[in-house]
Amino acid sequence: MERKPSVCENQVSHVLVFPFPVQGHINPMLQFSKRLASKGLRVTIITVSSPTKPMQLPLSSINLESIAFEEGEKEDEVEHYLQLYQATIPGRLAELIEKKNISRYPAKFVVYDSVMPWVLDVARSVGIDGAPFFTQSWGVNVIYYHLHLGTFKVPLEEPVAALPSMPKLEAIDLPSFVRDTSAYPGLSSLLIAQFSNLEEARWIFCNTFDKLEDEVSSKDL
Repeated sequence: MERKPSVCENQVSHVLVFPFPVQGHINPMLQFSKRLASKGLRVTIITVSSPTKPMQLPLSSINLESIAFEEGEKEDEVEHYLQLYQATIPGRLAELIEKKNISRYPAKFVVYDSVMPWVLDVARSVGIDGAPFFTQSWGVNVIYYHLHLGTFKVPLEEPVAALPSMPKLEAIDLPSFVRDTSAYPGLSSLLIAQFSNLEEARWIFCNTFDKLEDEVSSKDL
């Protein structure tokens, strides 16, 4: 869905925003997209949806581009969905960016959901750069980050997990995907692996209020 640009938009930078197709991830990235557009940038949100059920977003200042994907949509097939998603979407995303690169409005940058770290490799392979957007608070991200580093293991070997700049955490304080990794192992792996190439990113965006999480955001990541 392409809105008609004004003449002056020919000169503005074009940013792609690619959220993971779950409502709790789409909403914060949608709000971020609106902020980017308010600064004069041309913004295109990339959605992943079934060809027969295209996603509709109430947008006026933002463009919408869809990648077709209809496999494994049932809720009881989460693991199958994730496997197909990660096998299919990278190639289709590369094709979309390449199409944009030869269009009237070539993409300059892609902001992607942090749970899809492979987007950075895809973007750079077709000539643009990118940065992850963490939709969860830094307090939650720190837990996943230290689990990725191996700072602690689950189930907890001790009754309390002590992390830098964080209060001591009991098992009940941990995110559900950390507390019980056997419930949805694919989702647990997805959340932990979002830090796999974090050091390669030149920029990082996060969904937080810095005055509430100043200590944890400035010292832990």
